[in-house]
Order: sequence, then structure tokens, then C-alpha cells
Amino acid sequence: MEKGELKILNKGEEEEMELQGYRLCRWRLALVGFGVLCTGGFLLLLLYWMPEWCVKSTCTRTTARDANVVLLRSTDEFRRWFLARVRVMLAPGSNPFHSLETQTTSPPSCPFSSPSTPSLANGHTPHPSVGSPAQELISRFSDYQPTQIRYFTFHSTKYYWDDGMQNFKLLNGLEDLEVSCSTVHSEHSAGLTTNQQEYRRLFFGVNEITVKVPSVFKLLIKEVLNPFYIFQLFSVILWSTDEYYYYAAAIVFMSVISIATSLYTIKKQYIMLHDMVAAHSIVRVSVCRANNDVEEILSTDLVPGDVVVIPSNGTIMPCDAVLVSGTCIVNESMLTGESVPVTKTNLPNPLPGDRQGADSAYNTEEHKRHTLFCGTDVIQTRFYTGELVKAVVVRTGFSTAKGQLVRSILYPKPTDFKLYRDAYLFLLCLVAVAGIGFIYSLVLSIMHKNPAKTIIIESLDIITITVPPALPAAMTAGIVYAQRRLKQLGIFCISPQRINICGQINLVCFDKTGTLTEDGLDLWGIQRVESGRFHLSEESAHKENLVKSQFVACMATCHSLTKIEGQLSGDPLDLKMFEATGWILEEATEEETALHNRIMPTVVRPPKQLLPSQPDVSADQDMELAELSSLYEIGIVRQFPFSSALQRMSVVSRTLGQKCMDAYMKGAPEVVASLCKTETVPEDFSEVLERYTKQGFRVIAVAHRRLGSKLNWHKVQNINRDNIEANMEFLGLIIMQNKLKAETPGVLQDLRRANIRTVMVTGDNMLTAISVARDCGMIAPGDTVIIADALPPHDGQAAKITWRYADKPSRKTQLEEINISLEDEDHVEEPTTQEMYHFAMNGKSFSIIAEHFPDMLQKLVLHGTVFARMAPDQKTLLIETLQGVDYFVGMCGDGANDCGALKRAHGGISLSELEASVASPFTSRTPNISCVPNLIREGRAALITSFCVFKFMALYSIIQYISVILLYSIFSNLGDFQFLFIDIAIILLIVFTMSLNPAWKELVSRRPPSGLISGPLLFSVLTQILICLGFQTITFLWVKRQPWYEVWTPDTDVCNQFGHLNVSDLNNTEVDEHNIQNFENTSLFYVSSFQYLIVAIVFSKGKPFRQPSYKNYPFVLSAVSLYFFLLFIMFYPVEGIDHFLEIVCVPFEWRIRLFLIIVVNAAVSVLVETCILDIILWKLAFSRDKQANYGVTPAAPTPQGATDLQADKCFSWLCPRRMMAKARYMHLAQELSVDPDWPPKPTTTTEAKPCPENSSAYEIIIPS
Repeated sequence: MEKGELKILNKGEEEEMELQGYRLCRWRLALVGFGVLCTGGFLLLLLYWMPEWCVKSTCTRTTARDANVVLLRSTDEFRRWFLARVRVMLAPGSNPFHSLETQTTSPPSCPFSSPSTPSLANGHTPHPSVGSPAQELISRFSDYQPTQIRYFTFHSTKYYWDDGMQNFKLLNGLEDLEVSCSTVHSEHSAGLTTNQQEYRRLFFGVNEITVKVPSVFKLLIKEVLNPFYIFQLFSVILWSTDEYYYYAAAIVFMSVISIATSLYTIKKQYIMLHDMVAAHSIVRVSVCRANNDVEEILSTDLVPGDVVVIPSNGTIMPCDAVLVSGTCIVNESMLTGESVPVTKTNLPNPLPGDRQGADSAYNTEEHKRHTLFCGTDVIQTRFYTGELVKAVVVRTGFSTAKGQLVRSILYPKPTDFKLYRDAYLFLLCLVAVAGIGFIYSLVLSIMHKNPAKTIIIESLDIITITVPPALPAAMTAGIVYAQRRLKQLGIFCISPQRINICGQINLVCFDKTGTLTEDGLDLWGIQRVESGRFHLSEESAHKENLVKSQFVACMATCHSLTKIEGQLSGDPLDLKMFEATGWILEEATEEETALHNRIMPTVVRPPKQLLPSQPDVSADQDMELAELSSLYEIGIVRQFPFSSALQRMSVVSRTLGQKCMDAYMKGAPEVVASLCKTETVPEDFSEVLERYTKQGFRVIAVAHRRLGSKLNWHKVQNINRDNIEANMEFLGLIIMQNKLKAETPGVLQDLRRANIRTVMVTGDNMLTAISVARDCGMIAPGDTVIIADALPPHDGQAAKITWRYADKPSRKTQLEEINISLEDEDHVEEPTTQEMYHFAMNGKSFSIIAEHFPDMLQKLVLHGTVFARMAPDQKTLLIETLQGVDYFVGMCGDGANDCGALKRAHGGISLSELEASVASPFTSRTPNISCVPNLIREGRAALITSFCVFKFMALYSIIQYISVILLYSIFSNLGDFQFLFIDIAIILLIVFTMSLNPAWKELVSRRPPSGLISGPLLFSVLTQILICLGFQTITFLWVKRQPWYEVWTPDTDVCNQFGHLNVSDLNNTEVDEHNIQNFENTSLFYVSSFQYLIVAIVFSKGKPFRQPSYKNYPFVLSAVSLYFFLLFIMFYPVEGIDHFLEIVCVPFEWRIRLFLIIVVNAAVSVLVETCILDIILWKLAFSRDKQANYGVTPAAPTPQGATDLQADKCFSWLCPRRMMAKARYMHLAQELSVDPDWPPKPTTTTEAKPCPENSSAYEIIIPS
């Protein structure tokens, strides 16, 4: 085993990481300790900030098996480093799933162990403390040699060393055993002994999702050790050394306020999360022991393999568990965001003869209809007499569904946004500028033979001036204001940094049901089938002649409805369907159930008025039942719940008086038809289905099968659903109408005008989804929809995609549209109007294309508008694919199956206010998509505010830097109170008010840039720097050329025309050691103070992303007040103010000249920023970054277009790379625009051709 080995943890999963093993090295530790002493602790800080440096400087590489420190690195785009200490635990056994009684006296070669040796390597001290659970178990099993278990903890999960894998492995729970469903029943449903439970708890830990609220001291230390605050501490010490006490005190005060606010916010978030998790984390539960006893314990003691008894009055689940007996009604809103009761049935236990192929390994995702998830609310149970409702614990603690949700909140992925990366680059540029000033100051001071202390202080002071200390607070202000405005709009945000990213969104994915359309479905009609032929459609099933038909019986029985507190509850679709029959549902009470030896079935029956007056009595009915023949009841014996993977549900029922049972099934029409006898499915089935789906109806097919008389109640409880759901008889179609929400078309039109693409991601039928997309304007009436049907490899044949039109266009068209407009300076012809095309596919095809045609998938998503029958993980994969081609993706869903996608999107907004929405960055109180444009508008406003603030803060530091550098040349500087006035009265006041501009009232087609490193922004900053430098230099040189100029002393008098002497008692007694008071200082102070206000106004942009600055009243009031104050002290000196600010009196004519300099400076700044930047350069940038809107014919060129083209040519030298498409989807669009085979023609087939390099290739086959 090589020392340099690199292990991969969680391979192929979201939390995949690289792992390297290290061993502590004493001499390196000593060397680092010496370095820490020599640097005054700074090296320790550096190692704290850089975990990889810490490990590599104090440890040596070793194998992962022998490591006592592991260095982890995420494999995602962020490549973050983490370190974890490896610990050793002694346990009486080595595998949590082995029975202690079967452990041998020699240490077995087992996955989670290392052989026990007399002397423990690596300096570990694994011996458990006296009285610990491990010590008690070891003493109890003293005949067995203890085993060393090596593990480390990372992000609230434990990783154990696995000798078999030669790697660390995460223990999830019972699923690690890959047990089959029958094995769960046969081997894991009896319960554990107390010893087994304690033994497993050593490995799986306490069953508790603990959100520890850090102490204020801990949070304070973590916050104070932020590099920014360390820099501030350095600045304060430096300023205090230079006797700038007031300014240093002000900065300390600001920092204390900033830290206190940050601590309060973080502490509050921790407390909220802790309270949410702790509300029901510890309850008392009954567990079954291996000796058939039932014992009551705390839920914290539960381990995988325990058998818990679910109480009849319900409970909050403290773990993930699979039902092995009984039925539960559960509210899963905590996980899904949908507060619809869900029926959970016991895990199927295939009979020995049926196990081949049907007895799959248990999986929480695949068998979620049998799994009770942690945090969900069990409302009620139904059970056998003498038998309890039991569930086997599968996962505990942070491994549970709720635990993973909490982990995703506790340890979120960092926000990757170009603005933040560019901000660091910009700060580095400022540091480089500071470096130049540092060298200049150093050389100047040495040449004039200044004392060493002065040289060091003045040189370092330049660095503290260049990097503005208030920058983080200023950048945060805009986001805080945007968050407050979003709250007023009913949008709540748990990840404020994402608000800026929302300003870049150029594609939004929408769920359909409950998001674009109303939640509820209305029954439009039914279309029955008899003898393989469709009847005419009927409006209602509530008819006397249909009351005993199999069709109505299916509608009345095939559902998962239940009564909770007397009210019928369940899936809205099931509810509408059942209500349409007019039937009555009755459930057995606990007392009735106790009188029988099995669960009393749910009974449905029609109201008496619907029954014929003299019902027919069959001859083969028993005499006893003949007396009850006037009753018509159907009992639901067993449910096979709806599965999104299978796209169907079924029930087994028995009609009162009948000997044989019936099976009823409903689901997606294509799926149901495929499980029916061919002769019972009408020949025109596809045409009829297509007719309804094209009109936007939701169509559900129903089927029936009479089961054999040998199939009794006990057999039904254990039979596999595949045996029931076969050879069915097709009964017909139920047509449901799903109406668009009133706001949907208008919002989508607004997004389309703003060149924001819209995509539908739904679990519904494809043609229904296409129809809804047309109705809401996502697909324009004349656009063509190409459906991609993909087939997996089969019988040696490669995977293939068949292309077909969803509907035939009324006229022949050439589909050659380039959907992403990229202006080319060499081609200025008028664009031709061409027809748009859209791709549509279902979830199955999407998965096949993702696996076998990855290159093709990226091309498809450029024009993909409808993705139907998409499972939750497929929705997430789609978001990732869109992000992979550089789209900024928004996702709007109702939270039901969208949690993963909402978390993964750049801006996920949930329309559900339930607990599941805690995973979504944004939650809207408004239950429609009008929140989407509001969020994007506020995001754009916040982003532009961030740009304005950053540019202003950069200019502030550079203006101050220029002033100080010029004054250093005459060995002067700005005064303490001058710094204080500039930084507090001007900068903070302006920064915190310029961020208050609200968002512009509508979405525009332009999109703000994503980063600071762009031509127009850099041009803006650099030109303003040059303007400020020029006018300050002119002022500095011009004042020396004035006839009245002389080196200022306390006795100097150049203000006779005012009758005001700039002499005071203090001037006579105090010596100005820092040479603050002089004509150069006063002139530069006046000019620079006005420059701060000029750039603030110039940079404070309004339309098209924010409201105009003149509507920002606090900002206007602040700017006007400061202008008035500065003009007042310039033209009417007040001795007290002059003395406080250390300003000297200058002649009135020089004040007039200073005023003219300021006016010209303002005019030049406004002219450059408004005329050159806003009119020309911004338009070039926006035209380069313009996003095409799919589904809308490009608008005709505007008169401004010709001007823009001329400007494009004139200023091409400013943006030499502007025609280089930055985003990957733009590159793809350019490639596809010259591809003669794209888009694929109808009736063609694309086959996968695997390449040796493991990359995908494909070949288009055109049938002859």
C-alpha cells in the first residue's frame, strides 16, 4: 500500500470527497510552534484559515489505515478542504449487524475493524472510560477480545474503516445489509435483545438529530478570527500607534456593532433550527424484544433493527422505519411540503414461490410507500387484533430523511457567484495599489531620513487606507434591504447571498400542477369501454344505470382516501374522483376491529337513492346473503399505493355477496393499457387519448380483473402486486380538467419579454403538458414541438432516439432557427423571421439520453421546453444539466416533489410554507408564480446595488489614497478628524442610503453583468479614478502657484478680506507634529470631500434595474445636506469647525477656484459615466450578453439598432473579446446554427455509438 494513496469517499454521491491519510510529526509540530512564537501568533491564524497547510505543515503522509488525521477535499467545483481527527473505539465486536453471541475470541477479519495489538499505534488512547457503554459491554463479554474500531466524524456523520474496502465507509443503517423484503420479515421483525441494542448503539450513536447552539463566546471567537476583522485589528493598533485615537475608536465601535449584529443573526438562526428539530426529537416508544416482550424506552435509544410499535392514536416518527404489519395514515408535509395524508402499507412479503424477481432488496426510495420517515406525523393506524402495528427501524439520527435535510441546512454548499470571486480579485488589485504606495512612502521616508518608527507607521498606514474597513458592511447593506423588500412582498429568504444571484437568472423551470395550474382537478367527463370499443363521453358517473358498473366501482375503490376526525382526506385527485361517484366511505372503528381476527376493510357503498328499487339476486348467492341483497357494498381488502415510478395504483376488493375478489387499477393511460389484455383495449385508444391530452386534459385510465376463487384473504395480504396487475380488462378513461391559475399567462409573458426562458418540469402526461405549455404561452401557437423518444440498449442493439412531431404544423417550414442571438460585427443583414422549435421528452427518455447521449443532452436542453413524467431525482438532474451549460436557473415548485431541484437551482422558490420549504432558499406566501418576476427584479436591484456600492467603496479608498500620497510628498497627511469626518459623516451615510433604491417596477430584456471584471465596469472605475487623480493633482500643484502661497505656520494670515485670523490660543501652544495644517491639506480636503459625493451620485444607477435615485429620499437628503455643509464651511469658515477639522483659512478667490474645480470635476464625471458608459459601452455589453427567449419570434430591430452597430464598430477596441460567447450554451448555439442535421427531422432515429474514450457519439439514421 503506497503512502501517497488517495481514497474517494461517497463515490458518485453528492458529498463525494478525496481523502488523504496523515500522521502527526513531532519535529514539524515543534517547528510550527517556533514559527507561531516568531510571528506573534499570525502563523497560527494562517493555519486556522488554511486547513490543508495546517495538516501538511504538522504531519507526514501515511496510509489511510494508519492515519490519525485525515485531510478531506470536496470533488465539486469549490474544492474545499477539511480536516478530521481519526479516533479509535474499543468494542466487544466488529460488525454492528453481527450477534454478540457469534463473535469469536480472536479478532475476526471484519469490515469495520483493525486487529487489536498490545501497543497501540499512532499515539491513540482508545481504551474506553470506566462506566462508558463500551466498557460495560466489554466487561459483560469478557471472554471476547476487544476490537479496535477506527473512525472519524465529519459533518455530523461517522465514517468507519472497512478492511474489506480498504477505505472509510459511512454506516447508514439496515440498508447497508442490502436485505430483501422477505428477509426483513423473516430475520428482522422479531426485535433485538437489550445487549444487541446497546452494541449497535456504539456504532450508530444516539438516535437524535442534535443541532447544538454554540455559545456566544464560541461564535465570537469564530467571528473575530475572520481575516477581515484581523485586518481591522491590525489597522486599529497601527492608528493608535500614530495617535489617531478617535478614528481608531470609531472603527472599533463600528466593528463591535457589526460583530454583535452578526452574532445575533447567527445565534437566532441556530436557535430557530434547534427548536424546529427538537420539538419532537425525543419521545417514548414501545419496542419489541426478541423474547416477544414489549418494552418502553426513549427514542434516543433506538438503533437500526429495533422493532417499534406504532400507537393507534399516532405519533411523530423519531426514526426512519419500514412497516412490517398494519397500515398507517401519515402526514409527510415536513418532508414533501404537501399536507395531504398518505396511506402507508406494510412491506410486501412475497411467498416462497413468488420470490424470484419480485423479492428485491429493500430501499427507502423504492419502498417509500411502506416506509415511515423521521419527523413525519402518523395520524392513525389500522391493525390486526392480537397483532400490533410494527415497523423495523431502518435509519437513525442524521442518516434519516429529516437528518439529511437538517445536515443540508447546517452544512450548505458555498455560494458560487462571479461577483464574489471578482470582489476578491478587486481587493487584490487594491492591495497591489497599496503595495505601490507602501514602496513609494518607504523610499520617500528613507530619502528624507525619517525615524524608523515613522517610516514603518506611515508605510503601513497606506495599506489600511487602500483597503476600506467598512467594505463588508457596505456590501451587506444592499442585500439586507432587498431581503426586507422581499419580505414585504411575501417572499421569505433563508440564504440572503442568493438574492444577488437571482438577478442573473435567465431560465426558470416551473412545476405544473399546483404551480402553473390550480391544485385541484375537476372531473370533466368519463369515456367507458365495452367489448373493446369506446362509448360516447359522459359528463357524470353519478347515474343510476352506472351504479353497479365496474367502471364506477373502480372510481369508488381505487384510491387511498381515509377519514380523519370524520372528514374525508387524501390525494386531491382521489378526492375529486370519489366525490364524482356520490358514494359513501365508511371505516371500521377500533371497537369493530377488535371483534375480528383481521383488519376490518374500508367499505364503500352508493347512497340508497342511486340503487335500483328491486335489485337482482343471483341464483348462486347464499340464502343468508340473499336477505341482504338490497345492500350493495364493496370492501377494500388490500391497497397497492400509487407509485410515481410505476405510474399506477391498484386495490383488491370484495363485493358483498360475491365469492371472488376483484382487482381495480388506475394510472397513466399508456401504463394501464400495457397491462391489459390486447382485445379489451380499443383500436383507436391512442387517437382518443391524444385528442384529450392535446386539449390539456389530465387523463387517467382504469382497468379491472376478476380474481380466482382460490385467492383468499391471507394470500392477498402477501401476494406481489405484479401478480395482480396483469391481464386486466380495460374499462375506459377518466378525463380531469386542470385549470391554469389566473396569474400564470401574464407572468410568463413578462418573463418572455425579459428574455428569460421558461421550462415546464412535471410528473404529468407529456401531451397534457405540451397542451398546458401552449395554453399558458410557454410555447407559441405556431411553434413546432419535437418529441424525443429514447429506448435503452436491448438485445445487443444500441440505445436510440426516435424523433417525432407532437402535432403537425399547418404549413411546411424549415426549422433552422438560431435561438440565441449573438451579434456579429461582420454581418449586419436584417434577421429573417424563422419558426421556433421546442423539444419535449419524458423522464424515461431523459434518463436514457443522459446516460447514453450526454453530448446530445446538452443540445436538447438548449431548446427543451417540456419535460414530462419526471421523477424528483430527474428534476434535480435537469437543473444540474442546465447549470452545466452555464444557465442561471430558477426553479418554482409547490414543494411536493421539488425539494432537490429547489435546493440545487440558483434561485429555488417554494410555494409551500410547510417545513419542507426550509430546504428552499426562498419561500412565497403568494400561492402563484407572480413571486418569480418579483424575486428576479429584487435580485437585479440588489446586484446593481452591490456593483454601485463596490465601485463607490473602491473609489473612496483610491480618492483617499491619492490625497494621502500627494500629502506624503510634503510630509503631511489627513488629520484624525478629517479621516473621521470622511469615513463616518460622508462614506457611511452615503453607503447605507445609496443602497435603498427599490427595484424597477417591471422586468426589462437587459440583464445586469454577473461580475466586476467586465469592460464597462472596469472602464467606469478606471475613468473615475483618472478624473479624481487629475483634479486632485491640479489642485495640489495649482495651490503652490498662487501668489499668496507660503509654507503655512500658526502665524500665517492670508484671510484679511474676511477679517478672520486662523490663529487660536491652541495654535500658539501646540506644535503640529504631523504637519496636518497647511494649504495643500485644506485644498485637497475640500476637493476630495466633494469627489466622494460626485462619484456616489454618478455610480448610483437607477433605471432599468432600480428606481431613480431622486426617488430615494434618504439618499437625496444625505447628499444635499453634505453638499450644503461642505459649501457652507468652504465659503463661510467657522473657527470651531475649522479647528476641529484642522483646516486652515485660504483666500476667498482660491475658494472660488476650488469651487470651479469641483464643478468641472462633477461635469466631466457625469459626462463620462452617462454619455460614454451608459449610452455606448453598456449597450455593447448587454447586446453581447443578451439571452434569447425560446418560443417567441424575435422582435423587429429598433431605430436605436443602427446607432448601436456603429458604436459597436467604433468602440470595438474597448472590448476586443466581446464576440467571444462566454456561456457554454452560446457556444453550443453557434455550433448548432451551422449544423445541417440540426434539429433532427421527424421519423429519423439517432443511435448511440460508444467510443473507446468513453465519450458518447451518435449517428442519425434516416429511414428509406
